[in-house]
Amino acid sequence: MLPSGEWRLDPLHTSVTWRSRHFGLAWYTARFDTIDASLTFDPERPMETRLNAIIEASSVSTGNREFDATLRGRNWFSAERHPQIIFEATDIRTTGELTGVAEGLLTIRGETRPVTMDIEFYGGNFNFLENRDAIGFGADMLVSRSDFGIGPLIPSAIASDEVRIRIEAEFLREN
Repeated sequence: MLPSGEWRLDPLHTSVTWRSRHFGLAWYTARFDTIDASLTFDPERPMETRLNAIIEASSVSTGNREFDATLRGRNWFSAERHPQIIFEATDIRTTGELTGVAEGLLTIRGETRPVTMDIEFYGGNFNFLENRDAIGFGADMLVSRSDFGIGPLIPSAIASDEVRIRIEAEFLREN
């Protein structure tokens, strides 16, 4: 069971990657490198759980500097005009002993849409390097580029409308 408390994302042990089909062939993978999030949980009042995350859109990274600049530009993430990608959970519920679902609002490029995130709780332990408790999660989310106006040519044979987002996250206890 998830322990109660105030938790802050450990950005050194977190990744947010996204995948989109390229020409209907391979899944092209990229990541965001600058992420922050907070989680508040009390097992006695699970309906009051809060999860908020902010990703810096300019931190998109593909391993190709030129393409990263294109993705930061106005036709894709428009990072200068919309610097943050924001997720705010509106409802989190358990679906099993170590699984759950977070319904929430995702804002990209100034467009806010409801999304669903499937979550797996990996457990927790004492992180002696940080001298405090840590917990870990994995999560998956599907979004459509067209819902947020991400990229030209929607729909396109070049890049799929469907984007698969994978989150691996560790949180450290705040209190």
